[in-house]
Amino acid sequence: MKIEFEPSWKFRSAPVAPLLVPLLLAIQRSGSLAAAARAIGYSYRHVWNLLGDWNLRMGQPLVELAQGRGARLTPLAVKLLELDERARTRLAPHLAELVREFERELHGEASAMPRLKLHASHDLALEQLPELAEDALALELQFHGSVESLEALARGECDLAGFHVAEQWQAPEILQRLKHGAQKLIGFAVRDQGLIVARGNPTGIQGLRDLLRPGLRFVNRQGGSGTRLVFDQLLARAGMEGSRITGYAREEFTHVAVATAVANGSADVGFGIRAAAAQQELGFIPLVNERYLLACAADRLESPELKKFLALLRGKPFRAVLAALSGYDNAITGRVMDVEEGLAGPRPARVAARG
Repeated sequence: MKIEFEPSWKFRSAPVAPLLVPLLLAIQRSGSLAAAARAIGYSYRHVWNLLGDWNLRMGQPLVELAQGRGARLTPLAVKLLELDERARTRLAPHLAELVREFERELHGEASAMPRLKLHASHDLALEQLPELAEDALALELQFHGSVESLEALARGECDLAGFHVAEQWQAPEILQRLKHGAQKLIGFAVRDQGLIVARGNPTGIQGLRDLLRPGLRFVNRQGGSGTRLVFDQLLARAGMEGSRITGYAREEFTHVAVATAVANGSADVGFGIRAAAAQQELGFIPLVNERYLLACAADRLESPELKKFLALLRGKPFRAVLAALSGYDNAITGRVMDVEEGLAGPRPARVAARG
């Protein structure tokens, strides 16, 4: 039995009708109310009444109907869809973990199966790991920021903490939370981070300094995330202040959410991984290479759980996952390293703040 969670939202005064968002999406795609009604399996009269009810509730129309021109969404309806997509994207990783938890309970998972708790910074490859592991290992994955994940490891709340650091330098916030000698690092992947821009880069963004241009809207990652630490370091090395960037205070909690904001036009540029840009066919300007690493207690490496986890990382199925993601490299995948070795990536030339 497979479980699904479907997020929904409502105003305090009245719930959003379940059909409203699918209907608006269908109108946006088809440009016709009649075609949209057929697409969602309801009569024209039903969806007409639904829209009439919500036009009254909102105090303004959601759809403009004109003879000979079909139907089109008003700016308010476009904003509702944008907010709905933002919420779904932000919740997706957490809902995926809840699905796995429900299924484990419903299926009466054997207590003898090795179990690992992993708190980690968001990553597209990591999202796929629990499903790959399910026959041999119960992998409980929760996405948090890099700093928060390392702090959870220190408190004994998880077995592995996923974080990432730029190969050009290391963030003090990460370094001070690693225990040299008492911890080992497991290589997960090397990946690219940079500026995510609209397809074709219509605003002509070339580098960091372009973010200061008037009218350019930026979308950031949340404070405490590894990506935010890397971005702030890039700004500092370029002599730039985040407060001068329009949208610096707008935060999203995953790379996909950042890419979605650019894709739907609510932002012109964001900072994230190349794979998230490629997933939505967006442009990408590389700025930094980074190592994604997993920290664990050194004395846990010989445990059955860690051995199975390492075998999973080194196996062909997971290598195929990495190969399918743009901007990922498996040069360190599955390698066990001391803290010093894990952080000591190659030192390419300093990233320029072009533009």
